[in-house]
Amino acid sequence: MSETDRMAAGEWYSCLDPALEMWRSTARAAVHAHNQAAPDTRTSLSAALSDLFAVHGADCYIESPFHCSYGFNIHLGHTVYINAGCTILDSAPVHIGNHTMIGPGVQILCAQHHKDPAKRRAGIEIALPVTIGADVWIGAGAILMPGVEIGAEAIIGAGAVVTKNVASGVTVMGTPAAPR
Repeated sequence: MSETDRMAAGEWYSCLDPALEMWRSTARAAVHAHNQAAPDTRTSLSAALSDLFAVHGADCYIESPFHCSYGFNIHLGHTVYINAGCTILDSAPVHIGNHTMIGPGVQILCAQHHKDPAKRRAGIEIALPVTIGADVWIGAGAILMPGVEIGAEAIIGAGAVVTKNVASGVTVMGTPAAPR
């Protein structure tokens, strides 16, 4: 089984694998093209990201700068807005629901590195999916940790660190994020 297959299966894998580096290189090129596009040429999702992402609905907009690891694990509903400085480390599937708004500087993280230092040096990690429901608002600088699910209509306060699932319609704030 290849490291790419292990990553996709949710098993421990080495992120230092040459095939995964090739995928990351493809993503870097697409992200660079997106980030360098003139503002008036991006009426919705740029062609570079449109071709990179697994799925995207109509009327999505991603401000520059933007960064993702692979892109092929990103699934956007329709009318998703991602503000400037967002990072999505999509080593596992990231699903973002319709009408979701993501503030500037938000980090959506899927990779969890190994706790054993020797295995970390070898690039061993595991990827856990992140799911964000419809009509969610994620405030500036929030961090969503690997494996979390955010229910529909939830609000994530600015700067929150989300380490656990958030139920639909709930507002969370703080570090770690807790209901308010």
